[in-house]
Amino acid sequence: MARKSAAPILAAKAYGAPSEFVPENLLREARRQKRLPHVRMPEMCVLDPDGDIVRHLRRRNAARLSSGWACYHTELHEFDLAGRTLGIIGCAVGAPFAVLVAEQLFATGCRFLISITSAGQITPLAAPPYFVVIDRALRDEGTSYHYAAPSEFAHADQHLVACALGAIKALGVPVHRGASWTTDAPFRETADAIAAARARGILAVEMEAAALYTFAAVHKRPVLCLAHVTNTMGLAEGDFEKGDDDGSAAALRVIGALAEVAAAHR
Repeated sequence: MARKSAAPILAAKAYGAPSEFVPENLLREARRQKRLPHVRMPEMCVLDPDGDIVRHLRRRNAARLSSGWACYHTELHEFDLAGRTLGIIGCAVGAPFAVLVAEQLFATGCRFLISITSAGQITPLAAPPYFVVIDRALRDEGTSYHYAAPSEFAHADQHLVACALGAIKALGVPVHRGASWTTDAPFRETADAIAAARARGILAVEMEAAALYTFAAVHKRPVLCLAHVTNTMGLAEGDFEKGDDDGSAAALRVIGALAEVAAAHR
């Protein structure tokens, strides 16, 4: 009997080979078609998958649309915080989209990337909302397997994690450190899958961290992922509450603290 081949997501991967399709070339063509100037993006950028932080800034006229961001799929806003200009992109949800954007950000001047995403509670540490600085993420998505060979977890830079945790704790913001479960299929978070994640010591479930951390490790880019634990997967009414201003005020305080960590890291 012929042996079954590996699933396509694991087959025919040459992890050390360069890609024929690179972000610089995509951005070049986007600039040409859109008649955009070649502008460097802020050195520190934020992914805001929910879009709440971007909407909060725009409501207060505190964000301005970048004139040179050439991505076909997103808009980048710039805002000032703690004496620095940062870039922020909203609604890049899920592992493929997050890494697509991350590749382009680092190709255009970003030097430190933060992702702050809503997450479901796996291990009940406290009543939501609170933050988790993700130190490793279960690779239950697809994107990371195009960047690195199979493994159970994708790991963050542990020095960055420790610095970030200390900076956020100093704010008095509720925060924990630990593992997340990154999934591409939020509506397949079954009781068995949740129990298995909890048995691994996982604190929260989200959709981007494993892919972002794998990308970061392969390309040696500083990336830090935070889960904003806001819900218990809708198991009770009144779920998905982030706090004041949809959690944006707290998130911006956290981003301000992480800007200091980013500056020290360079």
